Amino acid sequence: MGIRGVLFDWGGVFTVGTFDGRVIRNLARRFALPEDRVSRAYFEHVERLELGEWSLRRFWEVVSQTLGVEAPYTTFQRLFLGSVAPRPEMYELLAAMPQGVAVGLLSNNYPVISRFLRAEEYFDRFDAAVFSNEEGLKKPQPEAFQLALERLGLPAPEVLFVDDNEVNTEAARALGFKVHRFTDPPRFLKALKDEGIRLPAAPARP
Repeated sequence: MGIRGVLFDWGGVFTVGTFDGRVIRNLARRFALPEDRVSRAYFEHVERLELGEWSLRRFWEVVSQTLGVEAPYTTFQRLFLGSVAPRPEMYELLAAMPQGVAVGLLSNNYPVISRFLRAEEYFDRFDAAVFSNEEGLKKPQPEAFQLALERLGLPAPEVLFVDDNEVNTEAARALGFKVHRFTDPPRFLKALKDEGIRLPAAPARP
């Protein structure tokens, strides 16, 4: 049974490094705080944001109070969005994906960032998208994967799931997906070729 669709994670695949890690580093630098202290405050509450239970404004109210810092929400929102570090090679590979291959996005994500991504020109190439903050479901919950499959209109064995997190790739494998644990674009390109997906042209970047 051949691969007819590719389901991508976002952070760590289409970004350089993890988004959360960049936010934490940027917060620590902005307020001259130890990264481990910022990390504890951030991860103590971030799941509420990830599941759409809190707005980004509410998240900042709680985290800033926990850290004992004062800054308006607009300052944090700029820092949050500014922590996105795109990986250009992957967007070029996305644009080169054959039109006969369905492409989906399954991302544990946040308010503001999901809206930002939907507004990007490349987003039209995704045939289906599932953001945790919009659905109240997150990887590795089976229901999150099932929802993505429903929107792609494909069974799991015909979909290659791509994620940098082994917990998520193993959860997908258990559901019958083909999986590729992402490390870098060249290895991903080889995985596509191994699955019989040939890009019409080589990406512009090495």
